[in-house]
Amino acid sequence: MDIQIRPGTDADAKAVAALHTASWRTAYAGIMPEDYLHGTLEHDHQVIWLTRLTVGQAEGNLFVAESGGDVVGFIYLTPTPDGRVLIDNLHVDPTLKRGGIGSRLLRYGFDWAASEYPGRSVYLEVLQANKPAIAFYERHGGRPSEPRIAHFTQGFELPELEIAW
Repeated sequence: MDIQIRPGTDADAKAVAALHTASWRTAYAGIMPEDYLHGTLEHDHQVIWLTRLTVGQAEGNLFVAESGGDVVGFIYLTPTPDGRVLIDNLHVDPTLKRGGIGSRLLRYGFDWAASEYPGRSVYLEVLQANKPAIAFYERHGGRPSEPRIAHFTQGFELPELEIAW
């Protein structure tokens, strides 16, 4: 599969929101409440990405992996007040996982962060029950923190880890 990684634009908002939703529904099945995953999640993601990309409120940078004109993955990074760079999102089309797209996006994100914010560490937050994602990040050199609790505005809480590089 021929993959190109490029900066995301407002024209990618709907595709990114759809991929984000599909990824969560697959990765978080049995972890997040099913009524949320199949309720307002899709709408919530549409609002997030339309706001970030079309209203100009983006504090971060979106990069999409594209194949044949389709968005097959994305990474969104943003600097944080504590001087680090947060990987706020890293998702791949669930039907294409284990094909190297996530690794390419992660490396691209690291390269971008090193260029734009030299010397700053990079981190992300991952649900503790998402064992495949944690294993992926550890294979790429990430170091997990002690568990803590993620508070979701939809009214539920789940244990999470911070993974840092």
